[in-house]
Amino acid sequence: MAFQKQRPQAPSDEQMIYGIRPVMEALEAGKEIERIFIHRGANSTLMTELKNMLKEKNVQYQDVPVEKLNRLTRKNHQDVICFVSPITYQRLHDIIPAVYERGQTPLILALDRITDVRNFGAIARTAECAGVHALVIPARGAAQINSDAIRTSAGALNNIAVCREKSLEESLAFLHESGLQLVAVSEKGNRYPHQVDLKAPTVLIMGSEETGIASNLLESADEKMRIPMFGKTLSLNVSVACGVVLFETVRQRLS
Repeated sequence: MAFQKQRPQAPSDEQMIYGIRPVMEALEAGKEIERIFIHRGANSTLMTELKNMLKEKNVQYQDVPVEKLNRLTRKNHQDVICFVSPITYQRLHDIIPAVYERGQTPLILALDRITDVRNFGAIARTAECAGVHALVIPARGAAQINSDAIRTSAGALNNIAVCREKSLEESLAFLHESGLQLVAVSEKGNRYPHQVDLKAPTVLIMGSEETGIASNLLESADEKMRIPMFGKTLSLNVSVACGVVLFETVRQRLS
């Protein structure tokens, strides 16, 4: 399903940390880092120490011109600005065994490059209401989880597990090996949601607002389903599409 694209939201000041020492302290405290921007011309001894710490903790950063930092804040940023996540990410490998141990049927929502913050928040709200056990997002190319996302989710992001993974492809392979079927929602699908058995342990894969599901992820799917469309508009907003397929899943599981 090709979804409508909306402009990504700017990071929220509420999670902003600037200055080399404060950023290092956030790293030492184990804060969940969303993004780090470093002035590409910075080469002080303390900045080298920060970069070494980032490397040790496997936290990636972006080299940017100082003008970008100055646009983010007028305060003394000391060539580095960091955005801290308001939530704690969870490990996908811990969630699936726990779901099975509770005697529940896993339902996972994998989001491939959903970049609009408000779309992401709306998806999280619907997913939590539908009983989704976890949202799986890529470490790169996904919406930042900031105060806008929390507000749009009506607080649901505080009540649903979010797993930020380096590779969605590897994560889907793990889920498949764990007994979950991979169901891609795409305009390239050949079945409608009511024709797919969603009572089984399932991963629903939703694609980006602009390009849909990446081809390698689409090829890995066990099922490809499309939402029936009868109007002249070519696509649904991705959060609406998530609602359609999630509550078809709920309908099947209740029946």
